[in-house]
Amino acid sequence: MAIDQEAIREHVRGILIALGDDPEREGLKDTPDRVARMYAEVFEGMNYTNDEIARMFSKSFEVTGDGEQDMVVVKDIEVFSYCEHHLALMYDMKVTVAYIPRGRVIGLSKIARIADMVAKRLQLQERIGTDIAEIMTKATGSLDVAVYIEGSHSCMTARGIKKPSAKTVTTTFRGRFETDAALQNRLLLMLR
Repeated sequence: MAIDQEAIREHVRGILIALGDDPEREGLKDTPDRVARMYAEVFEGMNYTNDEIARMFSKSFEVTGDGEQDMVVVKDIEVFSYCEHHLALMYDMKVTVAYIPRGRVIGLSKIARIADMVAKRLQLQERIGTDIAEIMTKATGSLDVAVYIEGSHSCMTARGIKKPSAKTVTTTFRGRFETDAALQNRLLLMLR
């Protein structure tokens, strides 16, 4: 699915009028086009399914050894997203992704790219974790995946309840991360 920038331009122009402003005034004349280009960039992930993202970032490399207790962790991946309820910014988001390899690993930058692409959708923080875990499972072949996310939501910090220091933390555990408390604790200790 391609993002329809022309429709976005038209609708942003209508929003400016609905707000009581003049979309032809100097400061707003190019706003519909700027917003359309920004939306194409910040919502790029909406162009792809989880399966397509998994295929895009699934190049893997063989690892040798037993590996039963090995864990790959990439933490503090900074992303931002937009809440699907208010179109409000979710910011200061840090994502940690962990998995236990099954004979193969993907490049570390691929993990950050997966998190970034998933965040570039209208989202819920909970779904970001679920989507990343699903894609990681498909891209790595590992059933043992964990995603930890901490972030701020402007729908809580700048409007509504207006609690600027509120942070939302979500965890998504799959496979052994879901059933093995010691493995969960080992991961959570790394996050301190």
